[in-house]
Amino acid sequence: MAKTKPIPIKILRQLLRCDAEAGKLYWKPRPREMFSSQKGYRTWEARFAGKEAFTALNRNGYLHGCILYTYFLSHRVIWAMHYGEWPDDHMDHINHNRTDNRISNMRVVTNAENHKNTKMLSNNTSGHTGVDWVKKDRVWRARIGAVVIGSFGSKEEAVKARRAAEIANDFHPNHGLPEKSPQS
Repeated sequence: MAKTKPIPIKILRQLLRCDAEAGKLYWKPRPREMFSSQKGYRTWEARFAGKEAFTALNRNGYLHGCILYTYFLSHRVIWAMHYGEWPDDHMDHINHNRTDNRISNMRVVTNAENHKNTKMLSNNTSGHTGVDWVKKDRVWRARIGAVVIGSFGSKEEAVKARRAAEIANDFHPNHGLPEKSPQS
């Protein structure tokens, strides 16, 4: 996880308005003193003041934006503004939607916890995370990471064994589900 040096929350609150329930940021009007010219001030105010901020998508699918020449992820800024402190670890989008930055959809987690709430991979062929068909043995296999839970005669048995292992290993209930829309 790349760490961006956080800026003080006080500065965030001077520059942005946060709607944590909707998961959105908006640019506040800026004082004239922040600009070297009247033209720069008028241009910025007309283009950005009151408008939604942090609307660009980065290559990993997260919303981000720039404050004082430094890029920040939207969900981390929303968290910082809502709770008054920067998150000190990974952030999990509970419903797997990286653009759904509602405060109710985010939690601070360790790297291990974050891996226990991942969406189903796009190359999954069984429809169930951790369950696959082993053609040469003609069995359904259930596993968590590199650990094989067992081989089974039916897909249902493999799914049941995988779910039991998820519960025993404290996986999030959304683990392995597809991405949900923001209102799900």
